[in-house]
Amino acid sequence: MAESPVNYLLNKLAQFVESEVQVLTGAQEEALSVRGELERVRAFLKVADSLEESDEEVKVWVKQLRNTAYDMEDALDEFSLLLRHDHGVGFISLISRMSCCIKNLKARYRITSEIKRISSRVKGICNGHRRLRHKFSRVQQNPSLTGADNTWQDNRGNALLLDETDLVGIELPKNELVEWLLEGALGREVISIVGMGGLGKTTLVKQVYEDPAVKKHFMVYAWINLSGSLKIEELLTDMLDQIMKVIRTPVPPGAYTMNSHWLKTIIKDLLQRRRYLIVLDDAWHIKEWDAVKHALPNNGHGSRVIITTRNADLASTSCKEFNGLVKIMEPLDPAQSWELFCRKTFQGNSCPSHLEEICEYILKKCEGLPLAIVAISGVLATKDKRRIYEWELVRRSLRTEIDCNDKLKNLKRVLSLSFNDLPYYLKSCFLHLSLFPKGHRIKCQRLIRLWIAEGFVEKKEGKTLEEVAQDYFVELLSRSLIEVAGKRSDGRVKTCRIHDILQDIITSRSTDQGFAEIAKEENHEWPDKIRRLSIQNTLQTLPRNWSLSQLRSLYMFGVDKSLMNSVLASDIKLLNVLDMQAAPLTRFPAQVADWCYLRYLSFRFTEVSTIPSSIGKLQNLETLDLKHTNVTELPVEILKLQRLRHLLVYRYKNVSYSSFKFGFKAIRGIGALQSLQKLCYLEADDESSSSVIRELGMLAQLDRLAILKLRKEDGRDLCLSISKLTRLRAISVASVDDDEVIDLQHLSSPPPFLERIYLRGRLGALPHWLPSLSSLMKLNLRCSRLKNDPLVPLQNLPNLVHLELLQVYEGSSLCFEAESFKKLKTLGLDHFDELRCIDVEKGAMPYLEMFIIQRCKLLEKLPLGIEYLEKLKVLKIFDMPDELVKKLVQGGQNYEYQKVAHVPQVYYGYWKDEGWDVQLIERSVQRDHCREIRSVHVPSTSMSSNQYPPCWK
Repeated sequence: MAESPVNYLLNKLAQFVESEVQVLTGAQEEALSVRGELERVRAFLKVADSLEESDEEVKVWVKQLRNTAYDMEDALDEFSLLLRHDHGVGFISLISRMSCCIKNLKARYRITSEIKRISSRVKGICNGHRRLRHKFSRVQQNPSLTGADNTWQDNRGNALLLDETDLVGIELPKNELVEWLLEGALGREVISIVGMGGLGKTTLVKQVYEDPAVKKHFMVYAWINLSGSLKIEELLTDMLDQIMKVIRTPVPPGAYTMNSHWLKTIIKDLLQRRRYLIVLDDAWHIKEWDAVKHALPNNGHGSRVIITTRNADLASTSCKEFNGLVKIMEPLDPAQSWELFCRKTFQGNSCPSHLEEICEYILKKCEGLPLAIVAISGVLATKDKRRIYEWELVRRSLRTEIDCNDKLKNLKRVLSLSFNDLPYYLKSCFLHLSLFPKGHRIKCQRLIRLWIAEGFVEKKEGKTLEEVAQDYFVELLSRSLIEVAGKRSDGRVKTCRIHDILQDIITSRSTDQGFAEIAKEENHEWPDKIRRLSIQNTLQTLPRNWSLSQLRSLYMFGVDKSLMNSVLASDIKLLNVLDMQAAPLTRFPAQVADWCYLRYLSFRFTEVSTIPSSIGKLQNLETLDLKHTNVTELPVEILKLQRLRHLLVYRYKNVSYSSFKFGFKAIRGIGALQSLQKLCYLEADDESSSSVIRELGMLAQLDRLAILKLRKEDGRDLCLSISKLTRLRAISVASVDDDEVIDLQHLSSPPPFLERIYLRGRLGALPHWLPSLSSLMKLNLRCSRLKNDPLVPLQNLPNLVHLELLQVYEGSSLCFEAESFKKLKTLGLDHFDELRCIDVEKGAMPYLEMFIIQRCKLLEKLPLGIEYLEKLKVLKIFDMPDELVKKLVQGGQNYEYQKVAHVPQVYYGYWKDEGWDVQLIERSVQRDHCREIRSVHVPSTSMSSNQYPPCWK
């Protein structure tokens, strides 16, 4: 994979030629020469990447080019460091006096020579490209000549020959699909079955396709395998052949020489009068769907199309165009996985007790992926059941087995196909996931900032780098390469993860390609040069006399203090990324300020409490993440960081019902940070706060702003600033104390894209502009103490999905009117001291899924009409009157219980002994009694903001 580092180097060469080397001799010519050579060869890099796995000569060439690009980047940056040092102490003065500069001049001469030497290497490698040009050109003309090992296609064919007795967990989804095919609308419909490779999509659909009832129902049927298709004419000819065989009619003369238009016309005419079933198996790209969809008429006979794909975007698009549904293929559950594992490993017999622990560990790594279970079972089936060590060896070396064992090659091929199909810019992003520990839940926003800092994200006109990176993330999700691990209440992806076996594969590839090194074992074999390093958990020491001078990114996960200090003491002056989240760090390491190429610096969840003024030297810094540290003040030198995009300095503290936030003291002059997009949390209660609030309007790129300790008199200035922040999507404002008024009535034109608003403090009235926010998805109001019902002005917000109200209204009743809150999914009501009655009219909140009510001491009955909330999945009741709770627990024919008999889960709890006593009532299928009551005590010290029972965060 050379395309990404070469593109990155070309950008750096352009900057270097334009700015740095104007004062140099020799280096400029060499840089320009290298740039020209690389631009000439860039057109063939995509072909080279596709050949890398199958052609040893190309693989060597790509590796040489990649390593040389890295070396050139290092040489350029070292040169820039020397120039920066010279300029910092007065370059002209040094030259004129010739004092204290001999060492730097020697270093500059050395690096200039290095640039010339690398330039010569580049030219030699590009000459190698000329020798390979004929091969590249042939592949560009005919992609089938990549020489890739296509034996996986043969194994794919085996999936079509499996007997139903060889399958596990297929009966239920098969019956669902058969029912969908045989029943339903007369119009043409499509069902897209989507999921990562190895889940058994093809196997499932083949069982459905061969079902006798299905074959009898459809007059015409055809199975089209898209994975090997090269030309649309070949694909359409195959479809025509199968149709003609079913209807027992000869193929029209000349069909095999027709173009795609006439082939589609013939197929459409043949299908127009017949009920048909067409399976499009293993579709990868939307262009494949576009190529065949016009041949499939909507004939009103109940025709059906089934698509299997790893591409969620393709699945969604086809279903929208043809009307239908997307079925996400789920992995096997633990019981089904164990059944399949034993069936394949022990020929249907039970697992010997002395092997259970080992087998359970191995099976856990498969995560319900049938292909992985079957493949690994094939390896274990050959092992002697008496020799535990042989089984333990497989457990310990599973990653090596996947790389080297012939029986697991098909598993690796199938899972690698999705990676090989990625464009180069996504390959870097996906390989980057190998740096995280297995099973790690990765924050989406963390990934996006890291990808930008790593240089993976390309500029696109009209979009910020963050928006482009978000597109990358969504594309990896849609290709089933990463999976959602957690979502926020407004639908945004919060965390993601990657399948264990897929991570083994990309970790191996990451190491082979020199992309990154993952160090977690003492006997780790260290390469000579490391670009990115992830140090994890069990590693205790680094090799002696080992250099990290070329390191660009450093990640630490669970390392001890001595190892951390040893690494930080290394020569890593070229570092771009330093991610030390949750490291055993108590102070800001002084040497970090000298690493002037740092773009991303995270000390999140550490004990760091002060930031030195020397941080002003990090003028390339884009992200400074000090969330959940003890930092409360930043030096004024922070204003020198003109490229800073994300400034995160805050922490939470949960005590009983109270959730406190702490930020950093406002800095006069913050308007100078023109690149800021996220600023959290600014404390605005000192003497300079008024001028700081006015300066916020200068931060035109802000999309998230969080302010604490706002005073009433600063409300007008804040409104003026907010009106200038047209890109703002989220705002959080808390008054200096809960009795202080937040005055936001002066905002005449709110930002048009506001999606999330958090307000804590007294409101004389709801801001008049709130009901006009058509983009608003999440609203959190706390301590507003309104006299008027807040529901009336909010009920018609078209996209509101999350509403939390804490001590917001002093009235005695609330009414959710019919047709109100049409998109709302989460509702929280807390600390309504006078509330006695809640009325939910039929048709209100039709999509509500979670309803939280707490500390409403006068509310002795559940909301009237709560039974109308048909989508309600979870009801949480905390610190409510005993009478109400008793009625829920009693169950049976109790009226209060019957109103929520349709709700799958009901929680209730009380604050006790500095924690929550929480109980869960799960309803039985018959819904006439409590099936189970589970109780747990959750201490406040162990609660994260997501676990905290009150409805606010």
